[in-house]
Amino acid sequence: MTDTLKNLPQYRALAEHYDAIQGKHLRDLFAEEAERGSKLSLEAVGLYLDYSKNRITDETMGLLIDLARGCELPEAIEAMFSGEKINLTEGRAVLHTALRAPAGTSVVVDGENVIPDVHAVLDKMAAFCDCVRGGEWVGHSGLPIRNIVNIGIGGSDLGPVMAYESLKYFSARELNFRFVSNVDATDFAEAVADLDPMETLFIVASKTFTTIETMTNANTARQWLLHRIGGDESAVAKHFVALSTNAEKVSEFGIDTANMFEFWDWVGGRYSMESAIGLSTMLAIGPAGFRDMLAGFHEMDEHFRNAPLEENLPVLMGMLSVWYANFFGVETTAVLPYEQYLKRFPAYLQQLTMESNGKSTTVDGRPVDYQTGLIYWGEPGTNGQHSFYQLIHQGTRLIPCDFIAFAKSLNPIGDHHDILIANVLAQSEALAFGKTDAEVRSEGTQDWLVPHRVFEGNRPSNTIVAERMSPAMLGKLVALYEHSVYVQSVVWNIDAFDQWGVELGKVLAKAIIPELAVDADSVLDHDSSTNALIERYRKMK
Repeated sequence: MTDTLKNLPQYRALAEHYDAIQGKHLRDLFAEEAERGSKLSLEAVGLYLDYSKNRITDETMGLLIDLARGCELPEAIEAMFSGEKINLTEGRAVLHTALRAPAGTSVVVDGENVIPDVHAVLDKMAAFCDCVRGGEWVGHSGLPIRNIVNIGIGGSDLGPVMAYESLKYFSARELNFRFVSNVDATDFAEAVADLDPMETLFIVASKTFTTIETMTNANTARQWLLHRIGGDESAVAKHFVALSTNAEKVSEFGIDTANMFEFWDWVGGRYSMESAIGLSTMLAIGPAGFRDMLAGFHEMDEHFRNAPLEENLPVLMGMLSVWYANFFGVETTAVLPYEQYLKRFPAYLQQLTMESNGKSTTVDGRPVDYQTGLIYWGEPGTNGQHSFYQLIHQGTRLIPCDFIAFAKSLNPIGDHHDILIANVLAQSEALAFGKTDAEVRSEGTQDWLVPHRVFEGNRPSNTIVAERMSPAMLGKLVALYEHSVYVQSVVWNIDAFDQWGVELGKVLAKAIIPELAVDADSVLDHDSSTNALIERYRKMK
């Protein structure tokens, strides 16, 4: 790797190309190439990607692929799949792909094939879920479980919440699912307000069983249960299970370690929804549905690993993100699913993308001199159209958009779906082509109003279309973005799999907690602002 990305000849070639075409409007690009819409598209693994409404030419894409090769992307892809320790700062392999690999395959980490262990945990999860879903697992009073409360934070919450909401159509409706993550007591209080403890099962998701937010909520849940059943601590084992690797702490809590579901150091939290962290998902959609989801993940994994770079969905999306971040100075990407079930998908992607690539240091410890880590955000359509689309259409910032749509609705009612699809297609068209001064005037608009009704256009977007939402399709979509994030990190030469940036605040919070007591006698040794805020809180408390 050259000292800096900017020194690569492929990067310099792209910079020259950007200078030559950055003023080109999408109207002109489409006018120059009649078949552009079908030419700049790719269909694979049940997904159709139309990337023609990007500010690119054939030459742009060729240069972006050249850059990917110059950054040794093919070698980096193989290094991840083969179990090399590419999480350099933590000395770990990165094998979320092994979580969805079929039984019988082999992925070796430190001399051991991890696939048998992965499937042993999946089988254990399936047996447990069958017991709960079938009414064989009963609570302390002998009543079957009707309520599932997942307690976690970060990847131990965002993945399960997103998966549950995305696959709600396929879930067991006789079970109620709640998710608690925030250490704010309101989150727990509202989650259990209408639940019967005798019919409630808590899933505590913490690899170390020491995460302060998760264990605070878990201990509150334990007290809530014991208070309502008369204090019999043997009840804990019938109403709690653990997703963890710390058997000692799990046992101390009162959970039977037979009901502890393990995962591994080579699974990062934001990549863990297909591991034991997905127990709530499996309870909702059943073991067969969960395995369908894993099969979707694996299908995208195989595509990413084996497809040529120029015909590779995650590579194309990842390199387009590099194009906008490093040449157009773009700071954000909007992800806009036109599917209500995917309402939590943008929130899930916020952690996946920003915790992964929110880095300013290369893997060899040098500060970067280029932009990394786009900000991902979004809401489902059509809601966003009546909220923030104004800024995307006529604001001063360039915001590339990913539109996601499905040809068939899971809930076909009247003409709802045609109206929905008409909106997503209209939005991508409007963003690309806008509305000119002449077009506005031709409608008889008064001169003073014309500038306000002109749409510049030239706003880029991808449109991803699939047949319908399903567990397998969710796996494909998540894996698509996982691998796109990795592509970006390889080009930027950063470690997408560590997250040291979350640590400092945690450490400082632990120091401040005892200082918040009204009668605390410790000398405050923070900055003047923090000291004053602590003192103000003590008085108001």
